[in-house]
Amino acid sequence: MHTLGRTSTLRLLISIIIMGPANTSLPVLVDTKAVLSCPPIVLTNALLTIWEITLGDKPFCIRTHRRDTNETIETNCTDKRMTWPDRPDQIPALQIDPVAITHEGYYRCAVVTPDGNFQHGYHLRVLAAPEMTLFQSENRTAVCKAAEGRPAARISWTPAGDCVPEHKYWGNGTVTVQSTCHWDGNVSIVSCSVFHETGNWSLSIELTQGEIFPVSQLLIILYLKASIFLVILVIVGIIYFQRINGCR
Repeated sequence: MHTLGRTSTLRLLISIIIMGPANTSLPVLVDTKAVLSCPPIVLTNALLTIWEITLGDKPFCIRTHRRDTNETIETNCTDKRMTWPDRPDQIPALQIDPVAITHEGYYRCAVVTPDGNFQHGYHLRVLAAPEMTLFQSENRTAVCKAAEGRPAARISWTPAGDCVPEHKYWGNGTVTVQSTCHWDGNVSIVSCSVFHETGNWSLSIELTQGEIFPVSQLLIILYLKASIFLVILVIVGIIYFQRINGCR
């Protein structure tokens, strides 16, 4: 094989004729490790292994390994979390560790051999499991929340109530879904179910009569009552001692 420089390698990538195209949708949980494999061919037949990575509107990153010189070339590749998991002449896979939401995009491995050129592409989808909470906010009203999931979770109630859904979109690409429901006096126990690609969760709560105060409000009320009681106790003490001194 003739010696190829950086420019020649990029031209080869652009002009490559792909045989047997294949693409896979790959969901990966955030903060885990992902290993993307190249087409299953005999590595001794590989002349070039090329990873082309497209992430949003960023310039695409190209990672190239030449088997004849055991040379690796990287163009526009600045993310240190993306590496070869081993020697690229032995395992030409791409490793992402840990996976971040910004890694969502398209990854393609192209292998050049004397018998032709082969590729496999991955549409990497980064998932984030939501955090579920369920609480009663006021009289016969409950709030179910699936916080910071990606994509947005789906919430359902049993039995169905008079519900108001809300969605809050965060700058990191996650979504918080909240459902606030009210029931009449015939319902005592309600269940909330959260459905998501990373799993499903369910919680139940017993509805109570009267207004439910948050813990912070209860502490404030207790503090005010204790303060009033202390003031009254001081006033009674002052009056008592004044009467004792007046009787002498």
